[in-house]
Amino acid sequence: MAKLYFNYAAMNAGKSTMLLQASYNYHERGMRTLIFTASFDDRAGVGRVASRIGLCSDALLFYPETNIFEEVKTLHADEAVACVFVDEANFLSEHHVWQLADIADKLNIPVMAYGLRTDFQGKLFPSSKELLAIADELREIRTICHCGRKATMVARYDASGQVIKEGAQIDVGGNEKYVSFCRRHWVEAVKES
Repeated sequence: MAKLYFNYAAMNAGKSTMLLQASYNYHERGMRTLIFTASFDDRAGVGRVASRIGLCSDALLFYPETNIFEEVKTLHADEAVACVFVDEANFLSEHHVWQLADIADKLNIPVMAYGLRTDFQGKLFPSSKELLAIADELREIRTICHCGRKATMVARYDASGQVIKEGAQIDVGGNEKYVSFCRRHWVEAVKES
């Protein structure tokens, strides 16, 4: 029976690298995979997933209205799909998460979702909350704070280097905007500003 996996971490833990490597492993064995990413995440180009170490791949886009289950079902009918990968799973909607569960349960295709657990305010993303609740397997990908402890939180900074405490939950960016911290240093960063 296929499973829904949620691989989560703070920023810069290598989630996209792991996704791309896992997808490559399937391709190397002659199996087809599908990679999905958010339509508005154009950091690597629209319809591209890239890692900081230079790996990249084309990806299918999901929009708020996308029915990922139906899209995978149609593509699977054309040619067998061995695994579905989702980058930036924190950008999914709650109904998308249930569509991923249906892919595993009804199509018997494993789904590996990679994303952030919490936002810059320390709050769960709605999709991450749903994935934590219903995923068959949870896998924490670890990265470190500047102090060497496990980083579990992320702070968002503006262009002048000030911590942002309020604003939209979703603001696409990378190292120029986000820093991962352990809880203690995240609290200190947020209080200092």
